[in-house]
Amino acid sequence: MRGKASQHKLQVVEEIEGLIKVYNNGHVERPEIVPSVGCSLAPDLGVTCRDATIDTYTNLWARIYVPTAANKLPLLLYFHGGGFCVGAASWACYHEFLATLAARASCAVVSVNYRLAPEHPLPAAYDDGVKAAIWVKQQEWAGKCDFSRIFLAGDSAGANIAYNVGLRVANPIGFGAIKGLVMIQPFFGGEARTRSEVCSAQPPRSALTLAAADAYWRMALPAGAGRDHPWCNAGSAAELRRAGAAVMVCVAETDILRDRNLEFSGGLAREGVRVVQVMSKGVGHAFQILNKSHLAKTRLHELLSHVKNFVGR
Repeated sequence: MRGKASQHKLQVVEEIEGLIKVYNNGHVERPEIVPSVGCSLAPDLGVTCRDATIDTYTNLWARIYVPTAANKLPLLLYFHGGGFCVGAASWACYHEFLATLAARASCAVVSVNYRLAPEHPLPAAYDDGVKAAIWVKQQEWAGKCDFSRIFLAGDSAGANIAYNVGLRVANPIGFGAIKGLVMIQPFFGGEARTRSEVCSAQPPRSALTLAAADAYWRMALPAGAGRDHPWCNAGSAAELRRAGAAVMVCVAETDILRDRNLEFSGGLAREGVRVVQVMSKGVGHAFQILNKSHLAKTRLHELLSHVKNFVGR
């Protein structure tokens, strides 16, 4: 009887359908909505791939993509999206996207598999990002890279991580120079809603709805923090300005985050940060990894060209 009573008390306290379910006893379920894959790549892509452990204690690791044909490559330290709560460097969609990015933009990419909330709320992902940034400069294979061209990059929550890691390491005396940030549809929020958050009509299986965004923030932020916490509602970027880092902000036109991304981009420019803004017309959140339509493929081709130009400067 006691077992049955315990089962009756088990309740779901947070859920994003098909992605994550959190119970009141702390148990977390994440259905395998995207398959995880190994390091194999088509030989004609001209990119080598391998996994490497960064920290065994926290199970922090990275997947590394290096073009075979070039030396003195720009280096992108990349953080995947997923609202801080889902996703992995081994997800097939990221494996394909980042291998293509490495080939097209002629850059090395280190895709960080950071700890996820709610088991590890922020700042765990930021701490992992800083640790990865320090680790990557100590690796022998990184001799192919040009350390004067290190970029922090990511999409959605990963772009938020790149930004907050950038604020921590953008000190030329400490870590070393950060050339710039590549922020694809950065995941920020706030208590006050933007027009695109309220008015953008999202299809039923949209990669990001307002309800899902709110749930991600409840799971990711420290206990008691609201959406105006500076990790959610971005504050000053003075460290980036002082470090001379440029920021590329990539916006998707039908994304609920569109207006918040545009506000963020404008705020950086007002602080004196050099900003490159890219608008992908007619596509929504995470189109570059989840949308296989002809239009999305065209926009992905354009996006990769913009990133290549930005990191190749």
